[in-house]
Amino acid sequence: MVVSELKRAIPSDGFCDLRYQEYELTTIKGTKKEIDTVAVIKKSGGNVRVLTGGGFGSFCFTDTADLPLAFKEARYASDLIKGNKVLDQYEVNVDTVKVQPEMDPRTIDISDKRSLVSHYINLFMSYDEIVNLETEYYEQFTETLILNNKGTEVSQEELIVGINFRITSKREALTQITRLSLGGGENYLDLLDKEAEIHAKAKQTIDLLDAVPVVGGNYDVVLDSEVSGLFIHEAFGHLSESDSLIGNETLAKTMTLGSEFASEIFNVIDDPTLYGYPGSYTYDHEGTKAKKTYLIKEGRLSGRLHSMESASQLGEIPTGHARAKHFGFTPIVRMGNIYIDKGQHTLKEMISSIDNGLYLFGAAGGQTSGDTFTFAVQGAYKIENGELTHMVRDLALTGHLFSTLKNIEMVGDELSFSRSGGCGKGGQILIKSGKGSVPIKIKNMGIGGK
Repeated sequence: MVVSELKRAIPSDGFCDLRYQEYELTTIKGTKKEIDTVAVIKKSGGNVRVLTGGGFGSFCFTDTADLPLAFKEARYASDLIKGNKVLDQYEVNVDTVKVQPEMDPRTIDISDKRSLVSHYINLFMSYDEIVNLETEYYEQFTETLILNNKGTEVSQEELIVGINFRITSKREALTQITRLSLGGGENYLDLLDKEAEIHAKAKQTIDLLDAVPVVGGNYDVVLDSEVSGLFIHEAFGHLSESDSLIGNETLAKTMTLGSEFASEIFNVIDDPTLYGYPGSYTYDHEGTKAKKTYLIKEGRLSGRLHSMESASQLGEIPTGHARAKHFGFTPIVRMGNIYIDKGQHTLKEMISSIDNGLYLFGAAGGQTSGDTFTFAVQGAYKIENGELTHMVRDLALTGHLFSTLKNIEMVGDELSFSRSGGCGKGGQILIKSGKGSVPIKIKNMGIGGK
């Protein structure tokens, strides 16, 4: 079915839109030295939404012949919701976005991709004390057409390629686990010639076997870019997704624009328009153009992330952050590339300002509950009299978000982004979600050990 026929299928009353996608995912997975699976999955289908009642009704389809049924069922679902909700904040965009990577992974033969993965696996497994390795090459290409009855017609290609490693070292009964990610953008070239990074991560994973367990307590700490990026994504970023405020009066009051959260040296931004990171895109899945959005500016809450619906309900402007995993899901508010922006301090200055503390490196996952958090990290170096000394292991950092934000004393001057995407919300694991940061110094951080 051509675009003109799809447009004619969209009802004219209320607010109605149609998102049609062609999706291809290539994965190469390995365990230890072996490649376990090589798979290519292709899907196509669409999702329609209708707002004629008190909320959106939606319906997904895989055959365009089912479009009349899809809109009928979506309308029925919308009309079942009490009320008469109206979108008064939306954009009308007409555009075509094509990916143009320097080296397109789709032009590389699958056998060459497998050879690259095998090469990196063999480098890791050449170390005697690396006993397990979980490897995944992923390459996702999506072509999305977004139409609505207000005039939007956006065609957008998105491409992401990367390799993730989970590395385990062991000596007698002691094991340590680290992670390494390569790529995360659309350029296959970013996966090549990474031998130095692999050797460095393998050695670090083995060195953790010689590290001493951390002594739990409160410390002045410096978080590297990876740990601080995870912190701002998980502990603060989800609170900035405005659909979480709707119907939650307590959170809405806490997240009042203008509230002072940190010192004036602290700035947090979400910017999907940055090129080459996991959360980079031009239009969201409602056809709204992605916007650089200050979430915290000079220590004060200055913005939040919006869909058309949340922006209309809160009387604000859509920011282009409504996205879905694929056509089987309806868009919800999601982060793009969230990051802590540059400050004025060097890493050396932050470390030298601490007499007894820790320099934490490598995110290892975590969880949040409201405004409290617990994150595991891959390891740390003890800081004594302003100098890095020995390595420590088995760390987790815990705390209350708003107290922790106020305890940020120094903000680094070198910004970097995680090469690994991925974020879960509402039953949707979205691979195109990025996070970054500069190193930051936090006073009196709660650190737990085993």
